Amino acid sequence: QEQLVESGGGSVPPGGSLRLSCAGSGFTFRYYNMGWFRQAPGKQRELVAIITHDDREDYADSVKGRFTISRDNAKNTAYLQMNNLYPKDTAVYYCNAGGSSGYWGQGTQVTVSS
Repeated sequence: QEQLVESGGGSVPPGGSLRLSCAGSGFTFRYYNMGWFRQAPGKQRELVAIITHDDREDYADSVKGRFTISRDNAKNTAYLQMNNLYPKDTAVYYCNAGGSSGYWGQGTQVTVSS
């Protein structure tokens, strides 16, 4: 059974850093584009970053220069390094494999607050 499990969320002050991890299982991880999405209270889910199966990266304008997406196919894991966090980055962060019709994780809460 296909599964994505996120970890690494938490609460940090503004300017802090977090690293999210997403472990995939039950599918051929290296063939899939991997993405991180987030959803803040009362808002729609939005794409944060994506890394393709051949390691091309793309980011939402709001996180460019602060967030870095990466993947380790040997570990079936994708990562999101988040630096210089702002309060507006507060959201539930979701991992995705294969786009909207693909697989989703359960989400991990990121809270940025002083």
